[in-house]
Amino acid sequence: MPRFALPKKFLVMARLVLVDSNYYISRAKAGIDPFPELAAHEWRWEIATCGTVIFEVCRGRRVASVRRRFSQGFSVMVYLQATARVWERATDLARELDRRGVILPSPDLLLAALALEANAAVLTADRHFSAVPGLSVLEKLS
Repeated sequence: MPRFALPKKFLVMARLVLVDSNYYISRAKAGIDPFPELAAHEWRWEIATCGTVIFEVCRGRRVASVRRRFSQGFSVMVYLQATARVWERATDLARELDRRGVILPSPDLLLAALALEANAAVLTADRHFSAVPGLSVLEKLS
């Protein structure tokens, strides 16, 4: 038995969460730096990003120093890669949802497929993500 044991509450593994671009964009519009806010939850959540989120968020940052700050923030996150398998899953999701009359934007289908492949939750304000079967959707981290 080890001489030092962490209390049980510290032994819980952080869950992976893919943060949608609307989170960053809404915080930026409110004048809030989203990265310290996310870091405050790192004991419970491992924060992930992907190319689509980085593209959508950084393309809207007009000031170069702000764009660099966002790029730096993204650079230390878990990066979920859109592999051929992920694209296939996004396509399958699109077909399934389309047949039910639920039409999601392609970037959101890709995010959902990435999250499903990585067994991650999605932090988003977009309610249509809840239509994706098996996807864990969060409105906030706390």
